[in-house]
Amino acid sequence: MSLDRLIKKIAVLKNPTVVGLDPKLSYIPSFIREESFGRFGETLEGASDALLQFNRGLIDALCDIVPAVKPQCAYYEMYGWPGVRALYETIRYAQEKGMFVITDGKRNDIGSTMEAYATAHLGKVAVENNTLAPFGGDALTVNGYLGSDGIMPLVDICQSQDKGIFVLVKTSNPSSGEVQDQLIDGRPVYRMMGDLCERWGRDLPGRHGYSGVGAVVGATYPDQLEELRTALPHTFFLVPGYGAQGGSAQGVCPAFDQNGLGAIVNSSRALMCAWQKEGCDERDYANAARREAIRMRDEITACIPAISIK
Repeated sequence: MSLDRLIKKIAVLKNPTVVGLDPKLSYIPSFIREESFGRFGETLEGASDALLQFNRGLIDALCDIVPAVKPQCAYYEMYGWPGVRALYETIRYAQEKGMFVITDGKRNDIGSTMEAYATAHLGKVAVENNTLAPFGGDALTVNGYLGSDGIMPLVDICQSQDKGIFVLVKTSNPSSGEVQDQLIDGRPVYRMMGDLCERWGRDLPGRHGYSGVGAVVGATYPDQLEELRTALPHTFFLVPGYGAQGGSAQGVCPAFDQNGLGAIVNSSRALMCAWQKEGCDERDYANAARREAIRMRDEITACIPAISIK
C-alpha cells in the first residue's frame, strides 16, 4: 500500500515532513529566471522552465533528508500546457531521487469523471497497445464532500496501482469552520468526514496500522488534531499550515502516535523562500532550503516520540 512506502521513508530518514513545491516566479532567484527566459523568452514556456529548474535544485538539496514533496497543481496549471509539463517533470525527478510524491490537486467529482482524475494522477491509461502513466504521483489530495461516489473510483485505482489518497477533513484555512465545524445531530462535519476516511480505508489496509486513505488536518487547529488522532486510529494525516500559516511544532504534536508516526507535516513557503529570509546569495537558495528543512525536522522531532515502525 502506497502510504506504507511513505511511512517507511519517514522512519528511515527520521523526518515526518514534506516540502510543498508551490513555486511563484517571485520565489525563484533571478539567475534561474534569466536563464530560462534567455532560452524560451518571457513566455509560458520560459516561466515553466524556471519553475522546473528551481524545483530540481530544491529536490537535489533535500532528497536525502526530506522523505516527500507535495507539488500543488494550480501553480503549474496557471502556465498552461508548459506548466503542466513542468509538473510532470517535477514528479518524475523527485521520484528518481527517491522521494514520495503527494500531488496536491484536491480533485472532486463522481463516477467516470472521478475515475478519469484518478487515472490521470495515480493510474495508467491505455493508448492503443501501450499502457502509460500520465503523471504517476504516489498519492493525491481529494475533496470527499460528494461522498462515496467520489472516493470509490480512487480506492479502486489505489488498490490496483499501490497508491494513496488524502481526503480533506479539517483544513488549515481560517474559514474552514463555516462548513467543517457545523453540527449534524450534535457532531461536527469534520468528524463525520473523518469517520468516512476510516470506513473507506478498510479496503486499503496497511502494514503499519494506517490505511491508504489519509486525511488532511490543519496544523492551525491543534485541538481538532488531537481529537481526530484519537478518533481515527487507522488514518494517516497530512498536516498543512505549519510555519507561514501559523502552525507550530508544539501544535502539530497531537497528530502523532506513540511511535512518532501517524502524520507528515507540510511546509512550503518557509523552505522555498528560505534564501530570501536568510538574505543569503541567491545561488545558495537550495542550501538555504536544506538548512530550514533540518531546522524544521529537528524542531518537530524534539516534540514527538522517537520514530519507529511497529
